[in-house]
Amino acid sequence: MKQNLQNKLSNFFYVILGLPATAMGFALCVQISALSWILSTKYNLKIDQIGLVWAAGPIAGILGQVIVGIFSDRVWLWNGRRRPFIIIGGILCSLMLLALPNLDIISAKLGLNGVLGVAIVVALLLDLSINVSFNPTRSIIADVTPDGRERTKGYTWMQTISGTFGVAAYVIGASLDNYVLIYVGVVLVLVLSIFPVLFIKEPREIVEHQEKLLQAQQKSSFSQIMMDIQPLWGFLIYAVYGIIKKISGIESSNYYVEIACLIITVGLILHTILKSSNNLTQEQADNLIFRKVLAAHSFTWMGVQTMFIYMFAYIDYKMPMLDANKMGQIVSISFLILNITGALLPVAILEPITQKIGQIKTHGLCILSMAFSYFALAYLGSNPILIYVLMALIGIGWASTISLPFAIMTQRVSSNKVGLYMGLFNLSVVLPQLVSSLGIGQLVSTVSDKSIIFVICGGSLAISAMLWLMIKERH
Repeated sequence: MKQNLQNKLSNFFYVILGLPATAMGFALCVQISALSWILSTKYNLKIDQIGLVWAAGPIAGILGQVIVGIFSDRVWLWNGRRRPFIIIGGILCSLMLLALPNLDIISAKLGLNGVLGVAIVVALLLDLSINVSFNPTRSIIADVTPDGRERTKGYTWMQTISGTFGVAAYVIGASLDNYVLIYVGVVLVLVLSIFPVLFIKEPREIVEHQEKLLQAQQKSSFSQIMMDIQPLWGFLIYAVYGIIKKISGIESSNYYVEIACLIITVGLILHTILKSSNNLTQEQADNLIFRKVLAAHSFTWMGVQTMFIYMFAYIDYKMPMLDANKMGQIVSISFLILNITGALLPVAILEPITQKIGQIKTHGLCILSMAFSYFALAYLGSNPILIYVLMALIGIGWASTISLPFAIMTQRVSSNKVGLYMGLFNLSVVLPQLVSSLGIGQLVSTVSDKSIIFVICGGSLAISAMLWLMIKERH
């Protein structure tokens, strides 16, 4: 029966296929909803310290996803290529969620005076475990679905299932409290990481032609990998600089490095996005598209991560009369509405639209709508109702961000290297996240008007939309 469902690619099989990614998505919802809130209200960390805690996760993701991607392409354990990483990552993720409300207890047991160090370690391991599992949970969809419409369907179903559970996460956070949400997450992540993968039969051999195998092997060198992520070099340089600066405690009144990184980023992205695919082989053209996708996706996540980290600071600025619990509730409801939109749109609306106008154009227009909604929120978010309405509109871009780019990307890389390129693709998420945590966090902490948070978000998404709409659809 299991094999029959998989062979027919039934909707029920797509549900099962999306559950492992749902586990990690639920963990991410818990992290987004509760991490900044609990660090601010229970442990009294400052906004720049919270940004440092959030920076620990992307640091783990820089190496975590790429390394896990490489190994998950090559190993075969427990009758699966992706299965062992999903199970191990899920168990570790559950343990780190359990640690979140108990940071003070852990710190006291270790004989430490503060919780900042423990918070960084827990955030690092939490995000590492999410990254360890997120890569294979998404790669396994590409492994068992053919290119084209079924691949798009796999990722839109993934987001629908994941988004539905994400809605449940924010309902729990808003109606009960974030502590209940954390403990529900511990159980749910453990269950959805272990059991669904037992019902998915992974192909032992995913490369069908020797020619594809040779091409994939040629792409494994470090120099080739660095060329593949060329549009992200500016982000990478700033990430290294920002981490060293933060750890060493160096204070600088000039912004020479930041300006240099910005110039490098703009130059490399323009070089990539304006490069023509004329006279290129199909493989070279697909590789160019991959780099263009990295460029466009990076600005999406710089804006999105800025929202996730500093939403509580924006609401605190706009409505200073709120106590900590009410502020946390508004944040939870806002992200609940974001995820309701994210759950409803992918299968019901986005997937049919892609059949008419293409994946890239659909995604670019969704990102453009997100940019306009961010700008509106910067100036109109004076009460909860307006915030909720605008978060619903922002959810259009969110629904597309966590579904369509995976379908676009996986159809342009060798099937034997999906794990590796999923890891490289994740760099367009974690490197901009570090910019949000380190650079934007410093800016937000020094500016009194916290509306700048969503001005930055809107500008970043506007750039992303422009870059996406400059990428040609592959026919």
